Amino acid sequence: MALGVVAKIGRFCFRHRWSVLGLWLVVVVLGGLTFGPVFSAIADASNPKHIEAIDGVDAVATGNDSSGTVIGLINNVDPNAAAVRAAVTAAAEDASRAGGVRAVATPYSVPQAQAPAYLATDGHGLLVVVTLAKLERNERDPVVNDVRDRLHHLDDALSSAGVPQATVEVGGNPVLNAQIRGAQKEDLGRAELISLPLTLVVLVFVFGGLIAAGLPVLAAFVSVAAAMPLLWVFSRVTDLDQNVVTVCTLLGLGLSIDYGLLLVARYREEVAAGFEPEEAVGRAWATAGRTIFFSALTVAAALSGLMMFSIHQLGALGAGGVSIAVVAMLAALTFTSALIGLLHKRIRPSRKATGGDERGFFAGLSRAVQRRPVLIAAATAAVLLAAGSPLLGATIKLPHLEGVPRTIESARVADELAARFGRSYRPVVTVVARTDAASLDAYAAKWASDPAVAGLQPAKAAGNGVATVDLVLRGGSQDDAAQELVHRLRADRPAGVQSWVVGDAATLIDLVGLITDDLPAAVTVTLVAMVLLLFAMTGSLVVPVKAVLANVVSLGATFGVMVAVFEHGWGAGVLHTLTVGGLDPFVVVIVFAFAFGLSMDYEVFLLGRIKEYVERGDDTDAAVRRGLQHTGRIITSAALLMVVVFGCFAAADLGTIEQVGVGLLTAVVIDATVVRCLLVPATMTLLGRWNWWAPGPLRRLHERIGLREHALPEPEPVRAAEPIAVD
Repeated sequence: MALGVVAKIGRFCFRHRWSVLGLWLVVVVLGGLTFGPVFSAIADASNPKHIEAIDGVDAVATGNDSSGTVIGLINNVDPNAAAVRAAVTAAAEDASRAGGVRAVATPYSVPQAQAPAYLATDGHGLLVVVTLAKLERNERDPVVNDVRDRLHHLDDALSSAGVPQATVEVGGNPVLNAQIRGAQKEDLGRAELISLPLTLVVLVFVFGGLIAAGLPVLAAFVSVAAAMPLLWVFSRVTDLDQNVVTVCTLLGLGLSIDYGLLLVARYREEVAAGFEPEEAVGRAWATAGRTIFFSALTVAAALSGLMMFSIHQLGALGAGGVSIAVVAMLAALTFTSALIGLLHKRIRPSRKATGGDERGFFAGLSRAVQRRPVLIAAATAAVLLAAGSPLLGATIKLPHLEGVPRTIESARVADELAARFGRSYRPVVTVVARTDAASLDAYAAKWASDPAVAGLQPAKAAGNGVATVDLVLRGGSQDDAAQELVHRLRADRPAGVQSWVVGDAATLIDLVGLITDDLPAAVTVTLVAMVLLLFAMTGSLVVPVKAVLANVVSLGATFGVMVAVFEHGWGAGVLHTLTVGGLDPFVVVIVFAFAFGLSMDYEVFLLGRIKEYVERGDDTDAAVRRGLQHTGRIITSAALLMVVVFGCFAAADLGTIEQVGVGLLTAVVIDATVVRCLLVPATMTLLGRWNWWAPGPLRRLHERIGLREHALPEPEPVRAAEPIAVD
């Protein structure tokens, strides 16, 4: 019998299949119950607390007695028509009766001098502005939904009044936040609904049968469901932003499908070699299961660095990612084994028996690479560096409405407010100070001649002893000139009072500063953890360092593609992506951490098989050829499945989900093709026996405490009874 802890887990779950499946069923039910509460707990904004730009906004908000405004935009009407006036006035009175509403304004209710602000410049539209009272988030959302519904009823009222061409759309920041959360939920649900059936189709072709193909898909479904209770727990202790749910869902689907694919493929090999199902599970789990164990640990190590950031959103993301990696590993090792125990008579063995031959496409590819390793290594490195060249001119910026699709109603309202109501957004840097408006005006006067300032707005009191003044910018809200102005303002503040400099440029400076300050610790934790894990797996110090360097080059190419697509708009017409003029700093950190982890996932897949052959006595070149032949198809299939999953997320409506999906998809494609099939064989051929080098003390340490399974015994197998193929 195959020995080792992982093999014992596989055989135990195979024998006790009903108990294991029952336990996972309970977990899935809990996931279904917490799915809605998790999305309800997503925070409106992803900006960190306790930075100057946010503290200044909070100081203003403290004196604000409103939770924002809901704006009803009535189009295709004549504001002077009596029927329109009557219907709009009645709708405003109805909205004012909603709980949580402080005031309602229309062009008919405000002083005549203010009425033009509520009328479209083309004379065919008007606004109903509903000001909310000060509400907590859990109180605000029901009020926003109620007001929105009441305003939409105006559409029917106008039609009944003889204005059938009238249309009503509702926007405003409270509505926009709620609709973005709803769009994210729809994006994730649609991606899962499309990707899982497509994944099943691909797996049917890979395995040649429906039952074997269904096992990884079921494991993926269980893993994502199991992640929801964990995210709900995290939401009780910290804010969750949309990135946490998006990336944890992506990772859960991708890892679970990969792990299930690797386990089922190895199980079918062992059955084809003649082992009985239970022994085949033990042998598959002792090899592929061990690989999955290390893979999950390396992915978790890559994500653990996120928890070193003082930005709590990134810390929550790291904790969620580590948790989903562990959940995916547990589901693969236990749930998959239990399913095999239940369905083993319906799972066909692999068509090709395992063995030491080096025939096949991937062995031939490896042999071709080994003939000219220097040329291949140099050419692949050059291609990756060229793909990464757009990164040299990358722009980091915070996404705003350009990252929101116009299928979202409130985004269209914002466009209309700018185009037809004179409420266009003017980029500003704002100074907030605990002083009166007159004193702040006197301070701001000296900045009127600053080259970055186009004009000054009169200072105004914001309540609670705070005043604000806006410095209108000549350029963009986050460009270099705006950021330099922020630095100058912070170096020359209003004298003798507490003050803050806020705005988009200030927020970007503070956020990037936090990330930069914490980055060395995060990278150190990630790299040290991953090197230690790969050393524990291989006993080599060279292999982990080489893997890290290859992944860094691969990620450079990934970010180059992202810059080309999202900043410069390359392929936007074909890909239907949003061109946002730069990369979100949160997305950069997220893609780096998760793509790094996924790249190490494939590294472990390949190294696990190569190391297996080396320990059997093969030289490194032969081990690379055999390892790539036996894992190349699995890695390619796993990458194809990841492409399916990430491609469905890249097709999302929201710009942030698009960026994450495209980034991870690109990373997987580059890693599974250029890196794993070309660069790794070339560099391992060049290094030869030095691949497995480690200093003497470390080598002896690995011999004593290295994490390894017992070697598989190789008795003559007893031919298993022919399975029944009912696919």
